[in-house]
Amino acid sequence: MKRRKFLQNSTQALAGVSLFGLAACGGNPEDKNSQENAGGSSNGGGDLTQDLFMISLAEWSLHKSIFEGKISNLDFAKIAREEFDIDAIEYVNQFFKDKAKDTAYLDDLNKRADDHGIYQHLIMIDGEGGMAHLDEKERMKAVENHKKWVEAAKYLGCKTIRVNAYGEGSAEDVQMAAVDGLGTLSEFAKDYDINIVVENHGGYSSNGEWLAGVMKQVNMPNCGTLPDFGNFCIKRSEDGCAEEYDRYKGVKELMPFALAVSAKSHDFDSDGMEVHTDYNKMMDIVLDAGFHGYVGIEYEGSNDDEMTGIQKTVDLLKKVRAEKS
Repeated sequence: MKRRKFLQNSTQALAGVSLFGLAACGGNPEDKNSQENAGGSSNGGGDLTQDLFMISLAEWSLHKSIFEGKISNLDFAKIAREEFDIDAIEYVNQFFKDKAKDTAYLDDLNKRADDHGIYQHLIMIDGEGGMAHLDEKERMKAVENHKKWVEAAKYLGCKTIRVNAYGEGSAEDVQMAAVDGLGTLSEFAKDYDINIVVENHGGYSSNGEWLAGVMKQVNMPNCGTLPDFGNFCIKRSEDGCAEEYDRYKGVKELMPFALAVSAKSHDFDSDGMEVHTDYNKMMDIVLDAGFHGYVGIEYEGSNDDEMTGIQKTVDLLKKVRAEKS
């Protein structure tokens, strides 16, 4: 797919009328991030350390409690503030998947965020189709499916949505399809001042060199990456991960394009250090890339309950930040 073709596609898409127009319901707070497009409010957690980096909370950290019905998406802002004193959140669309165009529901989210002094940073999008599907019709369907989330993000005052560069085929063909799909969606999103970011999220996207190659070809300021510390399984088997990409190499390759960062955590030792990822080493990579934006906590462990695991990750990030400030 030639770049000219997907630019033509995006021009046609922009001709449509959106549900929300271009007006945001909740504007971005003052941007304290040196990354041009990352957005931001404060340092997170109330611990001023020269804004070395800011802390946000990814909603997936609470997925067990949400799926079990103990809490809902509407409780997220309150929990982030009252339980962890975190002032920026990252939604997961699975938890309000039928609400993208429901302005009454989005107004409720805005009010709850405002009531607790929360910046609604981004929305992680799943279940809307692969942006790198080799079939053009399916790929453009995925682009169309994501547009309502661009509009919802704008309405919530978010800066970013995370999408998946998923497709089946050869690495080269899927990469070309990803450039087309992401380029088309990013063209649509730029008039909303919304970033489109791709996480290393399995398959080819967990190959840092491959995903960096996609970013270089798209070459748009509002299209970037969301490097995740732990999602580097390229191939899975019944026993787990059959092929894993080096996480430090991968994050280093993705950081030049990063508009947000995901601090994945699972297990901790007696000193509060994450046992699968050297956070000091990883944050050196993040900071050496000149990134001072949001580092989102995404706890996925099972040895600690969700609230404990989140708090341990908060404490670890604060400890690393204090040592490096």
